[in-house]
Amino acid sequence: MAALPQISDSEWDVMKVVWEAGPATAGQIVQHLAGQTDWHPRTIKTLLSRLVKKGAVAMEQDGKRYLYRAKVTREACRRYEARSFLSRVFDGAVAPALVHFLKTSELSREEIEELKRILEREGR
Repeated sequence: MAALPQISDSEWDVMKVVWEAGPATAGQIVQHLAGQTDWHPRTIKTLLSRLVKKGAVAMEQDGKRYLYRAKVTREACRRYEARSFLSRVFDGAVAPALVHFLKTSELSREEIEELKRILEREGR
């Protein structure tokens, strides 16, 4: 795949279900989202249709039903969104973004230790 599709916030909610439960029917995806959103089932099916058109989700016929499965990985989408965010908000610079998040977030002792280990490993 040449380029990853741009996925809206609502589409992200649907993609999370597809990544976790897929391949799944539209009904199964609607069920998963029923407790998390107040969306009408038709809204969820519209979002699925958009994701199929964007190339993020594949729709395959399985007998009388259609199954939806992810065509893009969660990690690839995260990388794309992170780069897009960094580019728009921090002019592509990672360090100012990291400093901002560290100053405005409450990290646990374990998270801080993990960050230290990553920085030490990457600093070699």
